[in-house]
Amino acid sequence: MLERLNQVMEHIEGRLDAPIDVTDLARIAVTSEYHLRRMFSALAGMPLSEYIRRRRLTVAGAEVLGAGDSLLEIAVRYGYGSGEAFARAFRALHGVGPGEARRTGAALVSQPRLTFRLTVEGSSSMRYRVTDRPAFTVVGLRARIPLVHSGPNQAIIDLVRGIPARTLERLEKLSDLEPQGIVAVCDDLDPGRAEGTELDYYHGVITSTAAAADTSDPTDPTELAELAVPAGAWAVFTTSGPAPQAIQELWRDVFTQWFPSNPYRSRPGPEILRTRLSPDGTHADAELWLPVERES
Repeated sequence: MLERLNQVMEHIEGRLDAPIDVTDLARIAVTSEYHLRRMFSALAGMPLSEYIRRRRLTVAGAEVLGAGDSLLEIAVRYGYGSGEAFARAFRALHGVGPGEARRTGAALVSQPRLTFRLTVEGSSSMRYRVTDRPAFTVVGLRARIPLVHSGPNQAIIDLVRGIPARTLERLEKLSDLEPQGIVAVCDDLDPGRAEGTELDYYHGVITSTAAAADTSDPTDPTELAELAVPAGAWAVFTTSGPAPQAIQELWRDVFTQWFPSNPYRSRPGPEILRTRLSPDGTHADAELWLPVERES
């Protein structure tokens, strides 16, 4: 997989001044566009589209400092429809406009070309299983929240604190499939996983179609949302450690270690996390469910 990712980097580098189709990149990587975006984001720490943008502006910056083409010619070469759009993007990365940079020879920011290499550690193993699951339904409270890579997510904390105890009891009764009990479900995530991008968060349970058919309760007016999930394969990972670091590190390790070492790729679908905290909230036992499919 890493060799194929490096071939993708070569292709990008050769087409910085031409259109780049992510479908072509996925074909080079011999994987799906969805999985390529997920893998790149996990390994590089930025979305694929952001890397391409930064590399283009890095190369364009060198041309701006030269005494050759006009700023508009450079803008058009690197995919910008106007000098104004180019100037805005240039300033966002370099902290200075292209005209000023050319006049003053200002110091610019450089996005290095990425190369992926394998680091052999082997000091720990990852516990996982792959299981085929029939269609099921997520039932719970839903909110649109920002993605947070490290530390507490205040939007989730606020949502959970506002859930009445009666509603949690009602949800627990609907839980009739693995993973049992209250779970956190993330759906409609941006494949690039950029910090701050929004996603649908469900605090609820996993139920069979029959159990989800009637979620009404006259004693609890809280409105519940439903998410239908089709049948498919799931990779299930477990971890135990300090909260929330152990859970966030598990998410990272799955994409930086497990996927490159196993014949599976991620597929579109919700991500499910079942967590059990210690009484003081400092330790977590967690189970992470991710939708996967075998690499062809």
